Amino acid sequence: MKTLQHYIDGRWVSPIEPGSVFPVINPADETQVAEIRMGSAADVELAVAAAHRAFASFASTPLDERLEMLRRLKAIFVRRIDEMADAITTEMGAPHDMSRDAQAASGPDHIEATLVAALQLDWETRIGTSNVVREPVGVCGLVTPWNWPINQIMAKVAPAIAAGCTVVLKPSEQAPLSAQLVAEFIDEAKLPPGVFNMVHGTGPAVGHAMSAHPLIEMMSFTGSTRAGIDVAKTAADTVKRVAQELGGKSANIIFDTADVERALDGALAGIFGNNGQQCLAGSRILVQRGIADALIERFVQRARKIRLGDPMLPSTEIGPLAFRQHMERVLSYVEVAKADGATLLTGGRRSEQHEKGWFIEPTAVLAPHNDSRVCQEEIFGPFATFLVFDTLDEAIHIANSSNFGLVTYVWSEEIGRAHV
Repeated sequence: MKTLQHYIDGRWVSPIEPGSVFPVINPADETQVAEIRMGSAADVELAVAAAHRAFASFASTPLDERLEMLRRLKAIFVRRIDEMADAITTEMGAPHDMSRDAQAASGPDHIEATLVAALQLDWETRIGTSNVVREPVGVCGLVTPWNWPINQIMAKVAPAIAAGCTVVLKPSEQAPLSAQLVAEFIDEAKLPPGVFNMVHGTGPAVGHAMSAHPLIEMMSFTGSTRAGIDVAKTAADTVKRVAQELGGKSANIIFDTADVERALDGALAGIFGNNGQQCLAGSRILVQRGIADALIERFVQRARKIRLGDPMLPSTEIGPLAFRQHMERVLSYVEVAKADGATLLTGGRRSEQHEKGWFIEPTAVLAPHNDSRVCQEEIFGPFATFLVFDTLDEAIHIANSSNFGLVTYVWSEEIGRAHV
């Protein structure tokens, strides 16, 4: 069985201190595919020291040379894209077509977008009698989630390298296989030692140590709001810059002027895509009363026909949830919904067709009001919540009555209504 190591100062290394062993489980069949020797603050110290040593030299490396490193990395990524897709599906359960065409493909896409942006950026600008020069921040701490692992890793790593920063990455312990491949790609691309460093571990151990470290100048965090609060509070003691993308409970508003077929397709994809495990999911589906009954009925009919199964098969539309505790948490919201007076429309159970794996039937409920917990808390699974509204002002009020931001979706053939 493969044991995943840290990547520090251009070398694969084991944890400094003996720590716990974390099993990497395939969510489709519950088999163990690898293990992680979990890191600690001592490993963070080693990684930050390497990044700090490398920074001065790398920051002064000409832009063209840094971008050439990214071009080499992109070429390796493209060549090994199928390997990356296999890793993503194996670690977090996304259907393989999505893992390849969206998740893994986001890696080279982010690199290409970075290359374009870097060549368009005014690195040095004259403003009056002043000369404004853009300089790299320094050592950046990057903490990434398990649901879109490569998208988030490369959205952070590629711009940092282009800017001349060095990085310490803590990938999610639930999705370490794809991060391990990123480190392999970077090693093969021959980036200077210390420019990219990776430490496996938990948020409380490794992520907290990164947020607190005085030599890390910036933290970039994607994950839960709860963990994001800890990152911000801890980083404040050393006056770090902090960039975060946290949770969502996004409204998907469907007016009676919408193209119903397109809106229905969008609603299904918006909540069930990536097995429902995405912060920008349209999890609160607001439907105007005149079309509500018919649209909800058709949504339920189509949800019941979604093909749930082995994520490696091209016929599969929804795979398993990423890990057991998450499956149990998502299922717990069925009872939460009922306690709040919501009506279960479909699903709400672990799949009876699968002896192994963390599969949940596509689920939908009709909530009595927007104050219901299923309307206010991020469930992060294939769990749709419907609300019915009458007027434009009511839809806006419901959409905005949330502690989360992120996105809103609007379906209407009247463009003016969408732009209100």
